[in-house]
Amino acid sequence: MEKSENHDFLNMNRRTFLKVVGAIGASAFLGIHSSKITKALELSKTKIIWLHGAECTGCSSSLLDGGNPDLSQAIEKLSVDLAFHETLLAQQGIFVDGSPASTSELNSEILLDEAIEEGNYVLVVEGSIANGPEGSGKYCMYGERTFKDIFAKAASNATAIMAVGMCAAYGGVNSADSDLKDITDFRGVAYLNEDSSKGMLSILGINKPVINIAGCPAHPDWILLTLAAVILGKIDINNLDAVLDTYKRPVVFFPTDNSMHDNCPRRGYYDRGILDEDLSGEGCLLKVGCKGPYTRSDCGLRRWNGSVSMCTQAGSPCISCCEPGFPDVASPFYDMIEDKPLAYGMNVGTMSAIGVGAASLGVAAHAARRIVFDKYAEERKKKEEE
Repeated sequence: MEKSENHDFLNMNRRTFLKVVGAIGASAFLGIHSSKITKALELSKTKIIWLHGAECTGCSSSLLDGGNPDLSQAIEKLSVDLAFHETLLAQQGIFVDGSPASTSELNSEILLDEAIEEGNYVLVVEGSIANGPEGSGKYCMYGERTFKDIFAKAASNATAIMAVGMCAAYGGVNSADSDLKDITDFRGVAYLNEDSSKGMLSILGINKPVINIAGCPAHPDWILLTLAAVILGKIDINNLDAVLDTYKRPVVFFPTDNSMHDNCPRRGYYDRGILDEDLSGEGCLLKVGCKGPYTRSDCGLRRWNGSVSMCTQAGSPCISCCEPGFPDVASPFYDMIEDKPLAYGMNVGTMSAIGVGAASLGVAAHAARRIVFDKYAEERKKKEEE
């Protein structure tokens, strides 16, 4: 923290900036550098249009629950003009004989159209985009327009797009396996699950810089700090490959070289071969379905609810809600993944039976598991390239 205070963030290069914000969180960063941010942005204003597709509004709720800074403080410090956010704005859609009535001061439909036509904004999308039935997009409507049409118009005029949450990034629960999946045909902004050729932008033939903020919901820090990096020019939106992984997630929050499991509060139990079997006791949660070893996120370090808790800390296995293909790739949530060995070809049951209690063996087992994890990631990348 002291080192961060002494840094001049305006003169930080991209790599140092991302390391600092990744380590200290949104609250600390915006608090420590508040006056410098205000000075840096005093002559600029970043317009944001935030659209909601098919979703539960959980990512907006997560952002609103951020606490410190709360959304209004963050907007003020980052000099953001939140031009449109359906959940927060006062305007409503008003129609007379099928056409929008009144002005943008009262009518959200007119407000949105005017904001899009003005251009020069970052588009934030929360929720997936219906393509069904038969490419019409009519399974998700805004008044008398399809969300697909609204997204197409907004995306075409945007400077860059942030897809917030699993629904917007990869389709999420709307694209999960079901009898309705093919009929509704929900898509993420740039992906359908792990496939970048089936995202809505590809269908529409629109090419825009996209950043995916994974998570169900996304962590407030991931949203605010990524937005801060874009607004402050610390991320070059025309060179995103330098800061994003294969699935367009910021590497600083979704590291390619380790998993949630590496920093899990229950990690010590794993090293000693102590496994919880009924979700009620102490021990590593691998045997009750924890997908932490296969999930790239910094949840174990950052944690949630003011950095005091997280899923495994509360007794719930990680359900891998940051990985493309969620929830299908993590289902059933409470069943152990049987076909992916953890160490030396052993499954969790074998590890427990022989009592992997020695710390030295624990370290060795972890190293072997890391190899398996890296191999798993490599297989996924190869699959996407195919």
